Amino acid sequence: MSKFPSLPADPEMVIVLAAHPEGFGALFEYHDAILRGPSPLSIAERELIAAYVSGLNQCTFCFGIHRAFAELHGIQSQIFDDLIADPAAAGLDEKMLPLLAYARKLTMEPGSVTDADAAAVYAAGWNEKALFHTVSATGLFNMMTRLVAGTGIVANPTAQQSVRDRVAKNLDHPSPYADFAKRIKIAGERAILGDAMVGGQ
Repeated sequence: MSKFPSLPADPEMVIVLAAHPEGFGALFEYHDAILRGPSPLSIAERELIAAYVSGLNQCTFCFGIHRAFAELHGIQSQIFDDLIADPAAAGLDEKMLPLLAYARKLTMEPGSVTDADAAAVYAAGWNEKALFHTVSATGLFNMMTRLVAGTGIVANPTAQQSVRDRVAKNLDHPSPYADFAKRIKIAGERAILGDAMVGGQ
């Protein structure tokens, strides 16, 4: 049985968010601010963190799409073979390892994060903004993976490939996530997702 009886048994994200749109516009603007705005971290590095946190949470939906985005922005695909189990063995630039270690602790044992963990980030040459963006991306994708799990959102390979293709054609788009939110809003308003999508009933 679906977690939401008015929705399909295995809903895609667009269906869930069109049915329950409150707040998601601001949520995706935040995605753009953290993942696409000015940062010491490249877009590829921030998408890598998003994928890493998603993988730690065993969220195949978020891991798949953000792995794809990271790859499109320059992360080598083979890195993901070992990324979740052992980032040090994945072939990453060593400078990324303290950031991923921080993200892992913040995800798995948030109460165990210490000043020494931050010091390791600074010792690797990162500044405070880089740490803040790592914390923000980590928090965001801990939320997103729980949104996905809690609502029963599933990955549609065809839809995810369509998203990847759209992103690949416009890698410099400054607000792809807000653009996605607009697409959902329009779909919901036009009721093209079915009667159950109208008014969240």
